[in-house]
Amino acid sequence: MLELEISVDYPQKPGVLRKVCISIAPGEILGLVGQSGSGKSTMALAILGLLGHTGAQIHGRILLLGRDLLQCTQSEMRDIRGRLVSLAPQSPMEALNPSLRVETHLREAWRAHSREPWGAQKDRVAHLLESAGLSPPGSFLRRYPRQMSVGQAQRVLIAMALLHSPPFLIADEPTSALDVITQREVLDLVRTIVADGQKSMLFISHDLPTVTGLCHRLAILHQGEIVECGPVGQVVANPKNAYTRQLVKAVPKWP
Repeated sequence: MLELEISVDYPQKPGVLRKVCISIAPGEILGLVGQSGSGKSTMALAILGLLGHTGAQIHGRILLLGRDLLQCTQSEMRDIRGRLVSLAPQSPMEALNPSLRVETHLREAWRAHSREPWGAQKDRVAHLLESAGLSPPGSFLRRYPRQMSVGQAQRVLIAMALLHSPPFLIADEPTSALDVITQREVLDLVRTIVADGQKSMLFISHDLPTVTGLCHRLAILHQGEIVECGPVGQVVANPKNAYTRQLVKAVPKWP
């Protein structure tokens, strides 16, 4: 699904990512773990083609379904975003426009990537909202962000990411603002999304326990480099890198 090998330099900060290599198979969830400032979000924005306004220099290749995204024009990337790759961002209350209803958010996301009439999608959208645990969908579409909990807002963002059924999803810290019960509900939704084997996901987090309970493989990003990558059980049970050992050791143990 995805093969990535890139280096990223910012004008005043070279070496944000240094020869980072990851691959994600169809139906696989790869967890990307690292502390703040390690380059996790830079990798996500590079995949989405959204680093241009930062002045960043990107070297390497990003192959999505065999197509090198770094060779695509911005016009081509606008067509790819939403259709082939989507983002479920963190901080849902900041990501949603407080002045717009849920239906307006979804309608604008649909129109950005499709010429098909929005009205013909109502049944599909209702099913999508129900699948995300947002029901009854009819009344929920009329809500404003202020009328939702943080967990409901996060589900709205996930529903928007799934609107065009892209085969590849990026979830950037989607549970960081949630309580533990809502976290579990959102993680169950994420598992359901990839359960049919047709979708793949890059799940970005600084929370090692969350990633180990969800992902198939784990990549550890430290100071712009992937220092360890492998099956979750293998990395956690027998970490090879000193930083990975620190992460594993820092996880609280229940008595």
